[in-house]
Amino acid sequence: MRRLILSLVFLLTACGLATQVQAQDGWIGGPGYRTFLIGDESKPTQEATKGGLLLSGGGDWAPDAFKWFVAQAGHGHIVVLRASGSTEANDSFYNEVGGVLSVRTFLITNRKAASDPRLVAAVRSADGVFFAGGDQSNYVRMWRGTPLNDALDADHVAGKPIGGTSAGLAVLGVYLYGAMDGGSIDAPTALADPLGKAVTVEGNFFHFDLLDHIFTDSHFDTRSRLGRLIAFLAKAQTMTQTPLTGLGIDESSALAVEADGTAHLSCASGGCQAWLVQNGQGTPVLKHKLDMTGIHVIGIGINSGFNIKTQSVTNPAFVRTYDVKDGVLSQEMHYALAIHGGAGIIERANMTPDKDAAYRQGLNDAMAAGQAVLAKGGTAVDAVQATLVVLEDNPLFNAGKGADIAADNKIYLDAAIMDGSNLKAGAVAGITKTKNPILLARAVMDKTRHVMLAGDGADAFSVQQGLTQVDNDYFRTPEREQMFADWQKEHPASLDCQAPSGRAVQATCPGVDATHMYGTVGAVALDADGHLAAATSTGGLTGKQWGRIGDSPIIGAGTYARDGDCAVSATGTGEYFIRDSAARQVCDRVRWNHETIDDAAHDTIMSVGSIGGDGGLIAMDASGHASFAINDLGMYRGFVSDLQPAITAIYVDEDLH
Repeated sequence: MRRLILSLVFLLTACGLATQVQAQDGWIGGPGYRTFLIGDESKPTQEATKGGLLLSGGGDWAPDAFKWFVAQAGHGHIVVLRASGSTEANDSFYNEVGGVLSVRTFLITNRKAASDPRLVAAVRSADGVFFAGGDQSNYVRMWRGTPLNDALDADHVAGKPIGGTSAGLAVLGVYLYGAMDGGSIDAPTALADPLGKAVTVEGNFFHFDLLDHIFTDSHFDTRSRLGRLIAFLAKAQTMTQTPLTGLGIDESSALAVEADGTAHLSCASGGCQAWLVQNGQGTPVLKHKLDMTGIHVIGIGINSGFNIKTQSVTNPAFVRTYDVKDGVLSQEMHYALAIHGGAGIIERANMTPDKDAAYRQGLNDAMAAGQAVLAKGGTAVDAVQATLVVLEDNPLFNAGKGADIAADNKIYLDAAIMDGSNLKAGAVAGITKTKNPILLARAVMDKTRHVMLAGDGADAFSVQQGLTQVDNDYFRTPEREQMFADWQKEHPASLDCQAPSGRAVQATCPGVDATHMYGTVGAVALDADGHLAAATSTGGLTGKQWGRIGDSPIIGAGTYARDGDCAVSATGTGEYFIRDSAARQVCDRVRWNHETIDDAAHDTIMSVGSIGGDGGLIAMDASGHASFAINDLGMYRGFVSDLQPAITAIYVDEDLH
């Protein structure tokens, strides 16, 4: 009954449109096709056409991309080609996208239609041609090697835009999956038998130079088609001995490709991506089940830059590596994590073996928490947050429990976190009741339009977010109490204890344990998707004036992350790191001066030192290489990656590389 109703609806729609057409010129079809028109084909196109490709992944149309397509067609006359279905594209283009003079659909049901002179002439005179969804095998069987095929190639050469969605996208590449067996193969089946009859790789169809060496696929993420595209590429490359690249487009997404190859992704709804699938390492092993390693996959997001000719991607949504073993696809979890627990005058002579071991254990515990996130494919942001929660809970470090006491005998906490993938950041300053300040900084980033909240407002927001609240005395430890008491004896009227040089701190603040002086904690991470993040948390300085805010929560001073450049967390005399924009400076040196991360980190900490600041910083580049720069006598630090077991260091002469 449902099929009958749909058939009646289609018949009535077709008859209605045919009546509209017949009133103009009586053309309702020909051998093997019917045609339907909306608009006025007699009106001249006023604007020049511009070449390009519209690659739509199926599902809902991305409005911005389709408006781009109409503009490329000079707001003129669109021809829609399809081998099945109905005429909804007419209404979508004419009434929803808008801005066109006419839309004519050809519903082709027989190969004879592809040689009909009138149909072919209409395609050649169109200002833009769009392939609807359906069954791509029909397109291959009925269009390949015909005058229609030649006309479509000629339209592309003539600088007219060509577009396709779903099956209409799948046929645009230089090689394609034809679904010639009447089915639609899934990823596990294709990977299990890449040379099988069901993997119907076709070629010698369209010849669009923008898609030279490109193999396209649609409905990509929704239908988990990465594995099958990898299998298609492996078979096609074996057939042709030509390196190919895969391009998968998610549902409700569309990639608008200009004639020069530059492209921009648009979405009908959030979360869409395109997937650039590049060659693996070595020659794929095409036995009964596929074996291939090192398959490089780059995500193209709405904020990415992409050139389909050069296959270069800026600001990628992700960068991943996959392997196929015995027909099973898996992602390589490449990641890296570097941490610090503060810098200062840390000399072996001042450290007992037990104290040394306790600090190293604390660093290892924190790295284990962050590594657990990264090893499971978690985000860099989640990893640095998990790392800092552990450090904040460890009373050895000057963050969370164990924080320094201010001159008014209270504890004020600062923290910041930054996501390098989108430059979002959150920070808090002068908070007094949140057990884990880094969680409040994350809430500011995720739940507000702000970057920093401070004081009573931040404390109130923490309660609103349901974060664990503690009495201010929770943060106190006997060691910090003793440091504060000693400081009070030496500075009964002073509100600040900050030396112009870390090495002089015991002369001006003799009650302060120098090995605790800059106990700020921080972490930087690279996740399996290639994203960077940074986080920092601190209790500040013993005897600091209440209201004082250091560099830790200031984005660009003590904390910064930007994908493709670096992630940085600093520790030391915060005022100097603020003045020298230390964290951002590292990334700028990488971005603009093309310095290595080691050189950028070293040059920055030397610059901080040149104006009187002491301390250190950790920095990580886009490849996961970590640098530890110190201009003091030590820094609690550690590093772990998918290739490197966790390693720690404390003293300035220890090397983590």
